[in-house]
Amino acid sequence: MSSKKIKILTIDDEYIIRETISDYLEDKGYDIVEAENGRVGIEVFHSEKPDLVLVDLRMPEMDGLEVLSVLSKEASQTPIIMVSGTGILQDAIEAIRKGAWDYVSKPIQDMAVLDYAVKRSLERAQLIRENETYREGLEEKVRQRTSELEKSNAQLRSTLEDIVESLSILTEKRDPYTSGHQKRVSVLAVLIAQEMGFSTEHVTAIRFASQLHDIGKIYVPAEFLSKPTRLEEEEMAVIRKHSSIGYDILKNIQFPWPIAETVHQHHERLDGSGYPQGLTGDDILLDAKIIAIADVVEAMSSHRPYRPSLGVERALDEIRQNTGKRYCEHCADALFKLFQKKRDTLFDLLI
Repeated sequence: MSSKKIKILTIDDEYIIRETISDYLEDKGYDIVEAENGRVGIEVFHSEKPDLVLVDLRMPEMDGLEVLSVLSKEASQTPIIMVSGTGILQDAIEAIRKGAWDYVSKPIQDMAVLDYAVKRSLERAQLIRENETYREGLEEKVRQRTSELEKSNAQLRSTLEDIVESLSILTEKRDPYTSGHQKRVSVLAVLIAQEMGFSTEHVTAIRFASQLHDIGKIYVPAEFLSKPTRLEEEEMAVIRKHSSIGYDILKNIQFPWPIAETVHQHHERLDGSGYPQGLTGDDILLDAKIIAIADVVEAMSSHRPYRPSLGVERALDEIRQNTGKRYCEHCADALFKLFQKKRDTLFDLLI
């Protein structure tokens, strides 16, 4: 930030909470302006032009998500942190989808949590502004700023890592099985990508997408995920929506790779028998083809609530019998080479 005092707008209909937050941040050296509801908050935003906004989720007249939608369109580079006492995971996901930079639960037991969220968002905003300055073509500054920009890009990558980790944790809280599944699929997918000779950057994209490929199951009823008997067709139809929901959750996060579309396609199959779009052949992203194979192998090898493990060998037979039909031949070849080289390690991972 520049040397001028950083201005923060706090919007909350509860006077005591608003004053507590304001007093704490003023003691930290920030200039604070306040609003008692969303409508007034937008007016204050226009007149005061704050550097960061803290907004409560549940408010009369105009709630926090409505405020977020308006301000994100008008000033996308201004960090907006959602503050909520609902404790509902879907609220955090919805806030991120609509453009929130961070999410803090209240009551805030340790104000250091709020301080960290504010500092991290302000630092991220600064990094984005610096990168945009670079992209505008200020050639005379390129040589001087190269090392600084490399540091900034590393910090931005760290922010993406934080986002992926936070979303993974949300999934784990919702469904520990899905979390363990995602982690194992991620390990196997990364190994397949490395066996195929992918660059470090491309392997990172595979890792991110595979870590999040089932994030959409956050919206699937818990009783469906843990049902000890086979699901009815209507229940399966709900579960099959998770890849589309995952796409909706991730599409507004600015990854440098097509993570959201990869998540969207990880249940597609070469012959068009997959879902949700029934894509075929080259219409399916290569990354999605890799994750599809890793997903099938891990799922068949693992215990499910409604059945015991089918075994790694049977999982490999499924891929072998349908290579070139449902599964990518190059990806399958890499999988089988991996098992020749690292059989014991992979069995330990999957069993």
